[in-house]
Amino acid sequence: MSQQGPRELFDRFRRNALAGEPALDEAMCAEDIVVESPFAPSGRRRVEGRAGVLAMAREGRAELPVAFEEFRNVVVHETADPEVIVAEYEMVASVPGTGRRAAASFVVVLRARDGRVVHWREYQDRAAIMEAQAS
Repeated sequence: MSQQGPRELFDRFRRNALAGEPALDEAMCAEDIVVESPFAPSGRRRVEGRAGVLAMAREGRAELPVAFEEFRNVVVHETADPEVIVAEYEMVASVPGTGRRAAASFVVVLRARDGRVVHWREYQDRAAIMEAQAS
């Protein structure tokens, strides 16, 4: 894997999600990656290590069988630290077989080192996600 900075890794995350692949794939994740979702249901707020993150991603896809269709309103903010970006976006998904579509907003703070994601802190619009799951 070539040296990728945080912006390139975020772009890869988007491509993977739209292709139906794990959004954070094994090659992107540092061995000691930390993924945090402060607003997630309890028990899923912090996951440490590549194996744990990949397992969480598999479980999440099984629990939420949707097809991601597009990223809208994407804004990437550079920071004073070249390892870190802040990305804002809205993700649009549909539920296969139902035609139902929904969108939710996210903010991610991504830290990359040596071409891999070492820290991913994600803030999700939990109300929009729960509403989409209920309908």
